[in-house]
Amino acid sequence: MNELRASFERELPGINAFLAAEADKLDGLVREVARHTLLSGGKRIRPVLAILFARALGHTAGDVTAIACAVEMLHSATLLHDDVLDAADLRRGKPAAHVRFGTTEAILAGDVLLALANKLGAEYDIPRLNSLLAQGIMATAEGEILELAHTKAPTADRGAYLRIIIGKTARLIETACRLGAALATRDRAAEDAAGEFGLNLGIAFQLVDDALDYTISEDEMGKPMGGDLREGKMTLPLILHLEALPQPEAAEILDALRENRLTVPQAEGILLGIGQKGLADRTREEAARYAAAAVKALDGLPPCPEREVLAQAAAYVLSRRK
Repeated sequence: MNELRASFERELPGINAFLAAEADKLDGLVREVARHTLLSGGKRIRPVLAILFARALGHTAGDVTAIACAVEMLHSATLLHDDVLDAADLRRGKPAAHVRFGTTEAILAGDVLLALANKLGAEYDIPRLNSLLAQGIMATAEGEILELAHTKAPTADRGAYLRIIIGKTARLIETACRLGAALATRDRAAEDAAGEFGLNLGIAFQLVDDALDYTISEDEMGKPMGGDLREGKMTLPLILHLEALPQPEAAEILDALRENRLTVPQAEGILLGIGQKGLADRTREEAARYAAAAVKALDGLPPCPEREVLAQAAAYVLSRRK
């Protein structure tokens, strides 16, 4: 993965400098909240993907950083709002923004980042970019609404789970890839290939994330292990566990999650069962199928060095440990 690492090392200074400069222009009420969220060590997968697709399709101008960072701002806005909704204490191993700065400030900063992302897109005067940004925002909001509704009335439904992760994670990664392609070309087939890659990569990314929640310690992950279970989120490891239980036992766990009365012994039993049955590994196997589909989508791109880097990105998603 040397090429992938080199790409990140090459692009990250420009991405981080752009994000810092834009955050510093904001009003004092939200400036530090934005800096806390934008500059807290995110992986920058989305902006780097946007840049890679732009270059893979022949865009050589130096104006790609702004649209790449726009999608990172959208992502950061969703994190600010998510942590408020989930009452999360930590984000990337640090106090969540609403804990450190206050709920009002965190929500306002999220709103400002959404607006700023759209402003950056509009400055290109390419209508397709604004359409893609709007679609990405809407899909993410729909995913969060679906997840909230499903948390209140949980079911071991793989179809519902897939719709949630597509909305809350995969569509924004797809958006990043499409934005890079749309900046470079008006060829919708090329953009669709980029989108297919991003959608499948995003699903794989979230599947791995959900597996990690049941296997990685708080020190490694930056948030407590089993946090999804405590929040009542129906992710694939938990769904697989419930599918393997006798129906009355599975129904009791679902009722406990629905009524917010899951006991510590019940939670510990679920964590133990998921570990003993290797269900996090089975979730990773499912992720591998989507990662393979992402790599297959690269056949729609012209031969170029960026194709190899993008294939390495799919391999990285599967191998990540935090």
